[in-house]
Amino acid sequence: MLKFLIEKEFKQIFRNKFLPKLIIVLSLLMMLVMPWAATLEVSGIRVALIDNDRSPASTRLCGQIGASGYFAVTNVFTSFREAMDELKSGKTDVVFEIPRGFERDMVNGEAGKVMIAANSVNGTKATIGSSYLVSILGSYSDCLREEAGLVSSAGHLQAVPSFDVVPVYKFNPHLDFKTYMVPALMVMLITMLCGFLPALNIVSEKEIGTIEQINVTPVGKLYFVLGKLIPFWIIGIVIFSVCIALAVLVYGLVPAGSVPLIYLFTIVYILVVSGIGLIISNYSDTMQQSMFVMFFFIMVFILMSGLFTPVSGMPRWAQAITYLNPLRYFMEVMRMIYLKGSAFAEMIPQFVALCSFALCLNVWAVLSYKKSY
Repeated sequence: MLKFLIEKEFKQIFRNKFLPKLIIVLSLLMMLVMPWAATLEVSGIRVALIDNDRSPASTRLCGQIGASGYFAVTNVFTSFREAMDELKSGKTDVVFEIPRGFERDMVNGEAGKVMIAANSVNGTKATIGSSYLVSILGSYSDCLREEAGLVSSAGHLQAVPSFDVVPVYKFNPHLDFKTYMVPALMVMLITMLCGFLPALNIVSEKEIGTIEQINVTPVGKLYFVLGKLIPFWIIGIVIFSVCIALAVLVYGLVPAGSVPLIYLFTIVYILVVSGIGLIISNYSDTMQQSMFVMFFFIMVFILMSGLFTPVSGMPRWAQAITYLNPLRYFMEVMRMIYLKGSAFAEMIPQFVALCSFALCLNVWAVLSYKKSY
C-alpha cells in the first residue's frame, strides 16, 4: 500500500509543470548566486580625503589608501564641512582627514594624528571600513618606523626594536567568506524545499477535494503520513547531493570530514523539517494560511540559527530560544564537518537533539492528521 502512495505522490509532483522547475531554479540560485551576495565582506568603501598637510608623508598615506582594494576615493576636499556634507548626503561612507603639521609632528618624534569619520547608518560597514583604515595606518606606521630606524645619529645602521605578529587562521586559512556560507546555504535550501513543499501538500488536496477520497480508503494515518514524507525525503537527498557536487565544482569546497556523516545528519534533518511542514498542513485550511505560517517559522529559524551572526553574540534569552531551533543544530554540524572535519563523537549532542525533534514532530504529524472513514 505504501508503495502506491509514494508512486502517487511522485506522479502528482512531476505532473505539476511549475514545481520541478522551481526546485531546480531555487537550488541553482542558492548555490551559484547567494554565496556571492550573502557575504559580510566589505569592499568598494567610498572614502573622502582631506589633506590639510600636503606633505610627502601625507601624500604617500593618501596614495596607500587609494591603492587599497577596499576603498574607492570619491573626492579630495580642503574643507571638513564640505566632506561632512558628502557624508550626510550618502555620497561617501568615510571621511579621512590629515591635519596640518602631520609630517612635522612625526619628524619631531611626536605621534601623528588623523581623524576618521564614518557613516554608521550601516554599522557593519562603518566598523569594518574603519578597521580597514586603521590596518592601513598600522602598516604605514611600521614602514615609517623601519625607514627612520635604519640610520643612527653616528651614521651607522641601527635596528629598531620591534616585534611581529603572525596570525594563523585555522579551518579557513584564506578567510574566504564563501567557505563559511556555502554549507549554511545548503542547510537553508533543504529547509525551504523540504519544509514548504510538505506544508503545501496536504492542504492542496483539501482545496481540490482529493483528501476526502483518501479519507474513505482503508489507508491508516501512519501510512498516509509516510506516503507524504518519503517522496520529499528522497527529493531532499537528491538536491543535497547536487549541492555537494556544485560546492566542489564551483568553489572547490570539499568536506574536511566524513561525507557519509553529512548524509546521516541530512536524513534526520529532512525528517524534522518535513514533519514541521506536515503538521502545519494538517492544521491549515487553505494554501495561503499554510504558506504564511511556514514562512513565519522559516524566518525565525533562519534568523536565530547562526546563519549570519553567531549564536554566542545573541542575548542570553535569545540563546536559550535557539535550543528549540532545529536549524541551529544542523547549521553547526555542516560547518563542523565541512570546515573542521569533526568526528561523530563531537556532534553527539546535535544528533540527539535532531533525532528528538524528528521523533516528536513526526509523531505529532501522524496524530494531528484527522482521518474520517
